Amino acid sequence: MTVRIAMDAMGGDAAPLEVVRGIVRVPAGEVDEIILVGDQTQIESAFQKIRKHPPSFVRIHHASEVITMEDIPVTAVKQKKDASMNVAMQLVKDGKADAFVSAGNTGALVASALLTLGRIKGIERPAVVLFIPTPTSEVMILDVGATVNCKPKHLVQFAVMGSAYMERVKRIENPRVGILNVGSEEDKGDNLAQESFPLLQKAPINFIGNVEGTQILEGKVDVAVCDGFVGNIVLKFLEQIGLHIFRLLKEEFKSHPIARLGIPIVAPAFSGMRKRVDHEEHGGSPLLGVNGVCFKIHGRSKAKAFRNIVPVVRDAVEGQLVQKIADGASRMDEAEVRA
Repeated sequence: MTVRIAMDAMGGDAAPLEVVRGIVRVPAGEVDEIILVGDQTQIESAFQKIRKHPPSFVRIHHASEVITMEDIPVTAVKQKKDASMNVAMQLVKDGKADAFVSAGNTGALVASALLTLGRIKGIERPAVVLFIPTPTSEVMILDVGATVNCKPKHLVQFAVMGSAYMERVKRIENPRVGILNVGSEEDKGDNLAQESFPLLQKAPINFIGNVEGTQILEGKVDVAVCDGFVGNIVLKFLEQIGLHIFRLLKEEFKSHPIARLGIPIVAPAFSGMRKRVDHEEHGGSPLLGVNGVCFKIHGRSKAKAFRNIVPVVRDAVEGQLVQKIADGASRMDEAEVRA
């Protein structure tokens, strides 16, 4: 299957230089084409700075405008028609690319995807995804910010989308799906959780019930669904807790002279742990629910993330992720999961 990625070369804090640094590390043959969308002069200058020529599979597509992190998302998407994000998204819409990637403004990305690609039939709300490493694998949490006020049917749609992604991209057979809740009993939680529970039991997924935060970290579930309000709090907390722990450990080592002697011994373990929680190692996260393969990379990302996202996007395209989600949405209608 042909895989062509339209990448917003102007999105992110260090664009386009870090985007270019990442793309030159992609081995030939990993994808058929990467289309770098943005200011052609700046992109070509970035290649010159690293003294590299664009790989044979890279094409530059000029776009004269940029949506910044300070822009109001919907307004910017509508007014900046020639923004790199909008142009790249349109390439997917027109069938000239098979997937979209950006490290730019998240709100604008969601707005551009909805306005340009539209929703998958049967899916009412998109979902932004977070992956949490566990001792054995990783857990997907959705939504983490795209839809704050959810209805029960939205959680069911999130569950179907998350299950499809873990099956087609992460290669997990019959992924386990649960509701993020304050307890594991069926009657626990607020009205949203309680009303969603029976609908999820009827959904075409492997629903295992409620899951608590501790169970997520233990890897008891592959997909945990929640509304965007709760999910975004989880996201922001986890982004900082890892850094906080490393800071505390460094302070402890500095305050204990004898402990400092053991740093060379434990350094490889800390390095491995840092790698497991580093968002750049995983590249980025999908925006699920829109009628096209879309991935969001963290705005602070460096070259590693842009390089590592490529095989993930390829797997989503080759795994026919959008069609899998559409099939699941159709089966929801058949099961009358509509509340």
